[in-house]
Amino acid sequence: MSDRYGDIFSGHPRTAQRAVPRVEAGPDLVVEDAASGFCGAVVGFDRTYDGDFVKLADARGAVRLFALREAAFLIDGEPVTLVRPKKTAPAKPVRSASGSTRVDGLRAKVAAPSRIWVEGVHDAALVERVWGHDLRVEGVVVEHLEGLDNLAARLTEFGPGPGKRVGVLVDHLVTGSKESHLTTGLGDYVLVTGHPFVDIWQAVKPAAVGITEWPRVPRGEDWKTGVCGRLGWGTPQDGWRRVYSAVNSFRDLEAPLLGAVERLIDFVTEPGQQF
Repeated sequence: MSDRYGDIFSGHPRTAQRAVPRVEAGPDLVVEDAASGFCGAVVGFDRTYDGDFVKLADARGAVRLFALREAAFLIDGEPVTLVRPKKTAPAKPVRSASGSTRVDGLRAKVAAPSRIWVEGVHDAALVERVWGHDLRVEGVVVEHLEGLDNLAARLTEFGPGPGKRVGVLVDHLVTGSKESHLTTGLGDYVLVTGHPFVDIWQAVKPAAVGITEWPRVPRGEDWKTGVCGRLGWGTPQDGWRRVYSAVNSFRDLEAPLLGAVERLIDFVTEPGQQF
């Protein structure tokens, strides 16, 4: 039952005071001191043995201090309690997957003449997954060779020279290997780097894909097929999906691959190249 005296069952008469809202006193917030009528914008704070004070500056530039008391101020005629704004930690720079500082709001950049070449589609996909942001910042395009045997013909067609460099990432680049013979004596405008692993999959840390180590596959047996069979991953296509989805940043890759790719990026983006 309710009447002009309030709800007699709830025990809350209609004349009960409303809660006064608490408002953060951000810079330039205009308020009125309820006691004196002084109206001004928030320009700072002060703390003394008497308590916390807010500094208000009126339209003439006069600055006065007012204690931060409950319901001591008005905004649009309504009472409020001013409180100091909460301190926020400075924003940390956002890192890309490679660990570099991410450049936000990046506009499309015309591709540079220099290129980075990798052996296959999987190599290109992993390089893009980790270094894609960095390469777009620099305007560097990554292309796959569809096999290292095509390197000599592609270089003849491309014609490396001043301002038109080629960086080549090679799997299983160890002394005496076929790969080492195919990548020597290519000139000053070509840099070949690589890693010692049989395949780019092996450059992904085992822990990232949930195994203790990569299986050993005898020479002569297709490496990807052998790995998937021993791990119960199904086909190489199924295995690739596992490997690719496991890589989220440079932390998921082995150090030799990280160093090799970073050297190539530095080589093809070195300042002072003549175009």
